[in-house]
Amino acid sequence: MTILDKIIENKAREVAERKALVSIEELTKKGYFAKTTNSLKSSLLNPASTGIIAEFKRKSPSKGIINADVTVEEVTTGYVQAGAACLSVLTDMDFFGGSDEDILAARKANPTIPILRKDFIIDEYQIFEAKALGADVILLIAANLTPTRIYELGKVVKDLGMETLLEVHDQEELDRSLCEYIDVVGVNNRNLKNFAEQNVNASLELAEKIPSHCIKISESCISQPETIKQLREVGYRGFLIGETFMKTPAPAETLKSLIAQIQ
Repeated sequence: MTILDKIIENKAREVAERKALVSIEELTKKGYFAKTTNSLKSSLLNPASTGIIAEFKRKSPSKGIINADVTVEEVTTGYVQAGAACLSVLTDMDFFGGSDEDILAARKANPTIPILRKDFIIDEYQIFEAKALGADVILLIAANLTPTRIYELGKVVKDLGMETLLEVHDQEELDRSLCEYIDVVGVNNRNLKNFAEQNVNASLELAEKIPSHCIKISESCISQPETIKQLREVGYRGFLIGETFMKTPAPAETLKSLIAQIQ
């Protein structure tokens, strides 16, 4: 089994357990469910936007513990103050050390910025859950979803007034996964089946393949200002970066320094 296979197998068990505890009807009455969506699309299209989607994560399957010494409130607030266009918050516990409490804390501390729930979405239930947690954007990963499921899940996202980020890694995933419910296309430079790549080749290769009407973002393996400038030149409006910031003692200061070098 690949790492992704193991994550999805575990996620199916987790979702079944959550469904047994809290119904969708209950979720619609909880937390931030009634909140108006903060738009990632609008944020990225703003001419003054840095395009940085700054991520909070404690660990990853490939790196282990990245940073266990900071709080989600201090990091995400610092990200916003530094100029992030969006926040990405990991909620997968078993493989990434995240939790529902992380996204709730990020939302409470930062009410007006778009927040992406970074998780492995396989069921409509998780979308309702994400809205109650205060998320604005749902991640759908082409590597573990069929085109039919992407369409079905994307429709639920749209019906709830949220936005969908479709994540692809190659042209095959892109060609079979695009549909009318996709708001933003993200190219993950790191192959989720092995978490091995350390470059942005995937983004560069797909830049001209993604339809011009789609907002493009590049995900992972981004650490240098020159890389962001290179990606901007081929049409990318957003850059999802986590490890580059989180592996330092002061993630927000690292983001602030990077922004100063790309402006």
